Amino acid sequence: MFSEYTSSELVSIFAMQGFAGLILFSVFVLMALGLAIIFGQMGVINMAHGEFMILGAYMTYLTSNIFSNYLPGFYGIYFFIAMIVAFLAAGSLGALMEFSIIRHLYKRPLDTLLATWGISLIMQQTFRSVFGAREVGVTIPDWMMGSVPLTEMVEIPINGIFVMCLTVVISVSVYFLMYKSRFGGQVRAVVQNRPMAGAVGINTEKVDRVTFGLGCGIAGVAGSAFTMIGSTGPTAGQLYIVDTFLVVVFGGASSLLGTIASAFTISQAQSTMEFFLSGSMAKVLTLLTVVIILMLRPQGLFSLKIRK
Repeated sequence: MFSEYTSSELVSIFAMQGFAGLILFSVFVLMALGLAIIFGQMGVINMAHGEFMILGAYMTYLTSNIFSNYLPGFYGIYFFIAMIVAFLAAGSLGALMEFSIIRHLYKRPLDTLLATWGISLIMQQTFRSVFGAREVGVTIPDWMMGSVPLTEMVEIPINGIFVMCLTVVISVSVYFLMYKSRFGGQVRAVVQNRPMAGAVGINTEKVDRVTFGLGCGIAGVAGSAFTMIGSTGPTAGQLYIVDTFLVVVFGGASSLLGTIASAFTISQAQSTMEFFLSGSMAKVLTLLTVVIILMLRPQGLFSLKIRK
């Protein structure tokens, strides 16, 4: 497999695939952060999480068209507005879904799985009816065009660098929100001991609703980032939902650090193997490796101790 390449070519290949893996890692992290909050903190299996990402992508597409048609002079900053719109749209819909459906299904994981899967199908058909079945894309602002050359053979696209920086900012923000704020303390209290959290005055239902909305909102921001590296279609979210669940479970469902570490490991492995093997074979080998590791360590790479 490696014999047909020189040592310098292999170094360049691994470098290029490494940077490509970092862009995939960014999408995985943004998706997995929201899912880790919902699944890890609340125990809800949200099969519609990918559709919330696509909702954010479509909101970015609409914002792009509005700026392009009515505010062309400010098109360079449309993406920052689009992220806010995507977060609010996905977060609001997520909070509404939790209030109307999910709150009646807590501690019934199979029912939440079936319910959210049905919601994902409804959202896919809604996207198809409103935006059409064909994929759509956005025009990247001029300041995101081009690439930064590292060597004669390795270049990093500027939009990829922007997505990676965005991922770092959101990851740090989520860390401070979940571990350094009063709300984060309430969330962790509810996770560790819900009856006691309610007994000391924490509104557990409100915490659940805000937490679910926050997770869906982060998925919406992931959709905005997704438009920078790919086109958007009604079923595009389903291409990432399995990988995202894999990242969360492999890293440890309640661990922010584990989510980031597993996203990095899986994205780098897939990106590198896809160059030398087929895409399907790379996914098979990655999944097989993760399954073997989970057999030896079922709690994932990192785990959070909770009181039973």
